[in-house]
Amino acid sequence: MVGISVGDNESIDKALKRFKKKYERSGVLKEFKKRTFFVKPSIKKRMEKLKAMRRSHRLDQND
Repeated sequence: MVGISVGDNESIDKALKRFKKKYERSGVLKEFKKRTFFVKPSIKKRMEKLKAMRRSHRLDQND
């Protein structure tokens, strides 16, 4: 469960922005999307392999 404490003189906009950031970093939405539909194991493995290739390619470009 994601939650924040709002200060006395803190605006609602700032509090909402902090909440959204914390919510995004916690991975709740990502986990929800992952659980909403079934992905075949073969497709999951292929997606993970592509993700690893992209990550390694990105790291090679930065070096």
